[in-house]
Amino acid sequence: MDPQWDDSSPIYRQLRDRVVAMILEGVLKEGDPLPSVRSVAADFRLNPLTVLKGYQQLVDEQLVEKRRGRGMFVSTGARKALMKDERQRFLEDEWPKIYATIQRLGLTQDELQRAAAAAPAVPWPAANVASPPANTSPGEDDDGSH
Repeated sequence: MDPQWDDSSPIYRQLRDRVVAMILEGVLKEGDPLPSVRSVAADFRLNPLTVLKGYQQLVDEQLVEKRRGRGMFVSTGARKALMKDERQRFLEDEWPKIYATIQRLGLTQDELQRAAAAAPAVPWPAANVASPPANTSPGEDDDGSH
């Protein structure tokens, strides 16, 4: 997780968004433990209540589950649910702005394809969003005491 915070939104919300990004990118997989509240607070010099509030949002959204005495873990189906929600949000909120800019600038399909080809190499997401990419997850060598 990037330790930089900005003033655009509350830190607990930025923390929540970073965990969501880690789930979407497959860094955190179903069943993986989240770093403990204490360790995140210490590592990023945050108030533990701020971390807890960010984590609680994830619990409220059923993306993370609390296991009494063990910590918080990514819920089954979290990535699939997030992918569905994020795609819908993109199509409803972001795409109309992007499309309007494309139209306003008169960009052609050929120009857009050339720009996409010249963009930094990022693998195109697989059509099957239910299976995350094979990455190692943080905390694999952790003793699981969260």
